[in-house]
Amino acid sequence: MIQLHKLVRYPAPVRVFYFLLLLALVWVPIALPLYAWLGTDGSLSVIPLILLYALFMVWLVPWGRRVHGQAQPLRAHGLEASAHYGRELAIGVVVGLVSLGLLFTLEGWLGWLTWQPAPPTLGRIALEGLLVGLGVGLAEELLFRGWLLDELRYDWGFTLALWASGGIYAALHFIKPWEAIVRELPSFPGLLLLGLTLGWARQRTQGRLGLAIGLHGGLVAGYYLIDVVDLAIYTERVPEWVTGINQNPLAGAVGVVFLSVIAALLRQLDGEI
Repeated sequence: MIQLHKLVRYPAPVRVFYFLLLLALVWVPIALPLYAWLGTDGSLSVIPLILLYALFMVWLVPWGRRVHGQAQPLRAHGLEASAHYGRELAIGVVVGLVSLGLLFTLEGWLGWLTWQPAPPTLGRIALEGLLVGLGVGLAEELLFRGWLLDELRYDWGFTLALWASGGIYAALHFIKPWEAIVRELPSFPGLLLLGLTLGWARQRTQGRLGLAIGLHGGLVAGYYLIDVVDLAIYTERVPEWVTGINQNPLAGAVGVVFLSVIAALLRQLDGEI
């Protein structure tokens, strides 16, 4: 077994493998009994995954200190507690929600979807969506645009590392039966573009993850609200690849265009947000 402090001498893929291997050695013995007890369906089945992300965040600290000599590993990967960070987080949420709202508004105006009456529980579901969105944003951004991007960047530089981490992020969405992979393959470019956009959001804010987490969380929260409440029903006047595979707006041509605009703005802005 390689000693942790010597791993810094090894190539990035080896370090990534060892990080995940050591994490799995702790998680799997706990997760298997939990899955056997809770099952793989239903709301309780997410508990082992929540545990996995909790262990991941805990493991980042000794890994960063012993492998890379980081005094504050979580801060080095983009997490911090500051007013500036909170402002970037809020801006990201607003941009994500407004962008998705404009997308659905445009599709409604074009007659591609019809709006349904809002239920009395709309406020509660909106709050649930925001909490879910921020939770997903924190977990996935710290993993893909935080630790993984940094681990690859140490060896490959930012651009190559961003494309590699973005490709991995998109590919992991296709761990499913072959028929589903073939059906949903057109959504890959949108997922890759999302990964790149969120990486550029971190770069734009001097390595902080607040904007990326907020943007990711806003997009998830907006989609959660519309999907759970069934606020919009597609009229099927245009093919699914235009509006989004499986009604996921970011898996369609219109969503990719909207995301491209956000990405272009992030690439062209001067200075910090």
